[in-house]
Amino acid sequence: MPKTPTFNKKAMPKITDPTPIQIQTELHNLNTDLDAKIPPKKLDKNLLIATWNIRAFGDVTKKWQSVNGDSPKRDFHSIKCIVEIIKRFDVIAIQEVKGNIRALRYAMKLLGNNYSLVLTDVNRGKVGNGERMAYIFDTRRVQMSGLASELVVPEEWQNSIKDEVMKEQFVRQKIKRQNKRTKRNCQLDGRLGKRPKHLPPKPHHPWRLQH
Repeated sequence: MPKTPTFNKKAMPKITDPTPIQIQTELHNLNTDLDAKIPPKKLDKNLLIATWNIRAFGDVTKKWQSVNGDSPKRDFHSIKCIVEIIKRFDVIAIQEVKGNIRALRYAMKLLGNNYSLVLTDVNRGKVGNGERMAYIFDTRRVQMSGLASELVVPEEWQNSIKDEVMKEQFVRQKIKRQNKRTKRNCQLDGRLGKRPKHLPPKPHHPWRLQH
């Protein structure tokens, strides 16, 4: 019987493969620029927190460089650059994470075991645009307290809240800051929008880290 023909099919690249030389050079240039613009992490001296809107952070084209016709355009090169920026912060809130979290999974794989994350649910419907928030943090510097929550507006409040408020996302996450001498409780308050006028004001301030 004649043998079944075989085909030499080029293996699909993996995000963990050695980085091409050209991309290594670009990552070096990126890190040089980041060194000049972002302060270094210093134990017991600072806690670096950021928010970053990464447009449509969902799927990835499994190539080092996407080409015309590829969808999405985001490729392994892009993920490598994103990871270099994320590593500069202790806590970073990523906006526009989609229901498909392939790009996020690849980023977490490159970040390694020292990083963890908390994800909100996907916001459905026209206003939600199928997006969610991801909170990535360096576990050597901060730790979760075990409590995270999202806002649910009671029906009796809905008539007194403007529509614009509900377009924003809400999170409140308690974290513990790693310290040589002790662990201090911190609260990251990401409350957006205004409280109804008939309710008493709350003492929290948007995006303030409270020790």
